Amino acid sequence: MTPLHLPWTAVIPLRAGSKGLPGKNTRLLAGKPLYMHAVDVALKAGAQSVILSTNIPEILLAALPAGVQALQRPEALCGDTVPMAPVLSHALRATQCKGTVVLLQATSPLRQVADIQAALTVFATGQHELVMSVTEADSGVLKWGRLDGDRYMPLSDPAFCFSNRQSLPAVVKPNGAVYVMQAQWFLAREGFVSERIGVVQMDAERSQDIDTGADFERCEATLTRIKQGQHG
Repeated sequence: MTPLHLPWTAVIPLRAGSKGLPGKNTRLLAGKPLYMHAVDVALKAGAQSVILSTNIPEILLAALPAGVQALQRPEALCGDTVPMAPVLSHALRATQCKGTVVLLQATSPLRQVADIQAALTVFATGQHELVMSVTEADSGVLKWGRLDGDRYMPLSDPAFCFSNRQSLPAVVKPNGAVYVMQAQWFLAREGFVSERIGVVQMDAERSQDIDTGADFERCEATLTRIKQGQHG
């Protein structure tokens, strides 16, 4: 079988209690709940199963598409400061998930099928323990540093601090849209840290993330424009 025909599971974390935009995961975006954009793209990309890790009653009681299950997330894993690693660990253990796992955050609704499939293809080379989506960032961050008392500690090559911006190398940052890994590897590590991380690059438009009402409106405007272009 080709890499894209191998079975894989999508995990979509959906927490209630967003402070930046209350109720955002179930808010209608371009005619359907935000979380369903992630569900639909996972199924279209070929997910064998989709796990929704959530404490949102509306989702837990929803009639979901075939292959999609809502998993009750413990309230201890639903706080503002809870990192993603224990949330994913709980979902994988509770469902006894094995094999390839793709983590998809609902707040990246402009991610496309091709982005997921590109990440799976890179992961299938076997050269990486984790593959994640990234987007271009400002190279000026290479000039940054941290403070150690009154001492400046460069975050990267000290020479970059005194280079012209135009001469700095290209920089990318994780955009949170797609993460691919093996379930067993992740559970053994209890985290994402690795020295073997592969990437797929997404443009700035598809990398939009929703945290506030303004983000939501911007993503909705983009989706509306895309749909109008497809039917124009």
